[in-house]
Amino acid sequence: MRVGAERIRQIVLSLRNFSRLDEADMKQVDIHSGIDSTLLILQHRLKDKAGSPGIEVIKEFGELPNVECYAGQLNQVFVNILTNAIDALEGQNRSAGVSPGRTAENLAERRIASEAIVPSPRIRIRTEVLNSNRVAIRIADNGPGMSEEVCRRLFDPFFTTKPVGSGTGLGLSISYQIVVEKHRGQLKCISVPGQGAEFIIEIPLTQGNQLR
Repeated sequence: MRVGAERIRQIVLSLRNFSRLDEADMKQVDIHSGIDSTLLILQHRLKDKAGSPGIEVIKEFGELPNVECYAGQLNQVFVNILTNAIDALEGQNRSAGVSPGRTAENLAERRIASEAIVPSPRIRIRTEVLNSNRVAIRIADNGPGMSEEVCRRLFDPFFTTKPVGSGTGLGLSISYQIVVEKHRGQLKCISVPGQGAEFIIEIPLTQGNQLR
């Protein structure tokens, strides 16, 4: 019971930190705490599943000061980008023939075959300070990657590469508005087919001195 209660306490604190219900205004916040809370909320998507390996998350956090931002909105950006990375990695495994509902024998055979083709799914999150007045958050996966044409349309409203009914095409568009319009930052994607994708979020450390 003590272990369960502690687990619930951690989840509740992470949900509060993620939503920042008591911090609707722009404030100085710990970006790393927001990323950690987001990862905890998405933990069920990162774990091993029947017929599908878990996704390894590598955190390369730099020394960041607190950043002036709308914490709840920025956490939503992290969710949208990480969810897209997870979807891409899961889709890559499915295309390699890894699927749930198989016998243990077939699963073992398929896992050996898929590992020879598809690398272990991995997401890397790196943070750093740029030019002493901007912070960068880089979220990269080793999924299937995207073409240049897809990259150009990623942030268009209602654009999606997912099957009908699986995506609204609004997540990245909303993320772009939050980063660019609300925080006067930049959101871009670097990707090559077969070499994964990297999303780069750049926002000022403080908003007060930025030109409007």
